[in-house]
Amino acid sequence: MPQLITAPQAEQVGGGPDGGGQQARSLWSDAWRELRGNPIFWISAGLIVIILLMAVVPQLFTQTDPNFADLRRAREAPSFDKAWFGMDSQGYDVYSRTIHGARSSLIVGLLTTLLVVIIGGSIGTIGAYLGGWVDAVLSRIGEIFFAIPLILGGLLFLYQFPNHAGDPYIQLVGKVVLVMTLIAWPQTARVMRSSVLQVKPNDYVQAARALGASPARLIFQHILPNAAAPVIVVATINLGVFIATEGTLSFLGIGLQPPAISWGQAISDASGIGLIRTAPHMLLFPSLFLSITVLAFIMLGDAVRDALDPKLR
Repeated sequence: MPQLITAPQAEQVGGGPDGGGQQARSLWSDAWRELRGNPIFWISAGLIVIILLMAVVPQLFTQTDPNFADLRRAREAPSFDKAWFGMDSQGYDVYSRTIHGARSSLIVGLLTTLLVVIIGGSIGTIGAYLGGWVDAVLSRIGEIFFAIPLILGGLLFLYQFPNHAGDPYIQLVGKVVLVMTLIAWPQTARVMRSSVLQVKPNDYVQAARALGASPARLIFQHILPNAAAPVIVVATINLGVFIATEGTLSFLGIGLQPPAISWGQAISDASGIGLIRTAPHMLLFPSLFLSITVLAFIMLGDAVRDALDPKLR
C-alpha cells in the first residue's frame, strides 16, 4: 500500500545508494531563504528591533523622566549639550517623550493586530470550512463592518465613549485597541476564508478526512499551517497601518490621552497655534519616528509577501 505523504512533511526525494538524495523544502524554508537574501528585510527588521527596544527598555536610550516639566525651558531649541530634540511648549523633554512614546504606539499596534488575526482568522476559517448558511451569515456580518472606514469608524465610536481625566492607562489603550479591532477584522477574515477555500480541496486534506481525522485535527494540523501565509503578510502590513491610525486618532484628540504618552499625542500638542513656526522641532521628531515605524512594518510586510508568494520571485 503506498505511503500517504502530507503537505507539511519534508520527504526525501531521489535518494539512492549513492546518498544523492535531495531534501524537499517547505514553503517556510523557501521563504526564509528568500528573506535572508533581501536587504529590505534586514533594514526593516533592524529598525523594528530598535523600536522594540525603545518600547520595552526606554532607559537604554534616555534617563530623563518624560513627565518632568520645566516651564522655564519651554520651546527651547534642540542642542547637543542640553536637550537633543529640544523642549515642548510645557517644558517637557521632546527626546524623552519621543522615546517613551514608542511603547503606547507599539502596544496598540501589536494588540490590535493580534486580536484582528485571532477574530478575523477564526471567523474566516469557520465560514470557509462549514460553508452553507454559516458562511453566508458570517460574510454578510463582515461586509457591514468592512464598509466602515477605519479612521471614520474610530472617530464615531470613540466620540461616543470619550476619555476622562484620570482614566487608567490600560483603559485608554484598551479602548483604542477594541475600537480598531471591531472595524478591522473583516479584511483578515476575507483573506483567511479565501486561503482556506484554496487549501480545503487538496489531496492531503481529503486523505486525512478519509482516515477519520476530526474537524479540529483537520483545521489545526492540515488546513491552518498551509493557509496562514497570506494572513501573516496582511497582519504585518496592517500593524503599521494600526500604528498610523492610532497616531491619527490621538492627533485628533480622541485617541490616547494623558497619562499615556504617544507620538500622535505629541504631534497634536505640536500643532497648536503658532507652535509649528516657533518650535518646529516639537512636530518634526515625533512625526519622523512615527513615519519610520510605519514604514518599517510596511517594508517588512512587503518583504514577507514577496518571499511567500512564488509568483513574485
